[in-house]
Amino acid sequence: MNDNIKRSTGLLIIEVVNSNPNGDPDRESDPRQRPNGLGEISPVSFKRKLRDLVENTEGPVFTAVCEKLGLNKDEFKILESRERVRKDISAEMAKDIKDFDQKEFLNSPFVKKYWDGRLFGNTFLEEGGNKGYIKTGVAQFTMGLSVAPILIQRHTNTNKAGVEEGKTQGMAPLAYRVVEHGVYCMPFYVNPSHAHKSGCTQKDVDLMKALIPFAYDHTRSAIRPDVRIRHAWYMEHQDSLGSCADWKLIDALTPKRKGNDPMQPSTSWNDYSVPVDLPDDLKGKVSFSDLMGAV
Repeated sequence: MNDNIKRSTGLLIIEVVNSNPNGDPDRESDPRQRPNGLGEISPVSFKRKLRDLVENTEGPVFTAVCEKLGLNKDEFKILESRERVRKDISAEMAKDIKDFDQKEFLNSPFVKKYWDGRLFGNTFLEEGGNKGYIKTGVAQFTMGLSVAPILIQRHTNTNKAGVEEGKTQGMAPLAYRVVEHGVYCMPFYVNPSHAHKSGCTQKDVDLMKALIPFAYDHTRSAIRPDVRIRHAWYMEHQDSLGSCADWKLIDALTPKRKGNDPMQPSTSWNDYSVPVDLPDDLKGKVSFSDLMGAV
């Protein structure tokens, strides 16, 4: 069922300009940041962007991608949705979730329906359910980490109309929190070893690749207006086992902060030395492309 998916290594190079790419609920929605000043974008946050594009079934991105790839929209629903009915989802898994049969699971409405369950994995399980239904995903995004420390600006939002009864104006102290500038790297991996368990197919991987270039451009918000995927490197190995160490590919394409102090926060894209190709000793080991070249 895995359609001979090949192992792949990816690397997103993301530039953030006066935006909050991923707020931290434990710190009043400040942009996520490590004690050493480096910024973070969680893999959950990025996968949510892809899910939102698919969930917007009549939106321009999903419509165009489905036409291009020849996809049946009914086979690409989102499991991680608000207002989902858990009882109905359990029924889609099996008649009795206390028992698990891998073959029956792969032919279940659950597997045929949920794109994110097949691709990213599934932890959905009701009480008393067999743990065999829990699956690890084929595509795994890692924590996005900024190359250099980030500076955070905090401003108070004002509201002329007021947000409370009886008041004609209001304020949200320090509610507008953004990263001045940062360049983040987010590696991701396609591991075919889990495909025959989750039901993932090559079409699922192709849809992910087609959506990545639009992940931020079509999910902008007031607090996240300018997040740019500069490069979405995708390196497909020669077979399902893999033909090159992932870390060699990631290291070769990771930008470096220019100047004498690598821990100095940046102010522009020009503050970085950004690789645009693999070194000769790695080129022949994988098929190499920039997904951003398609837009």
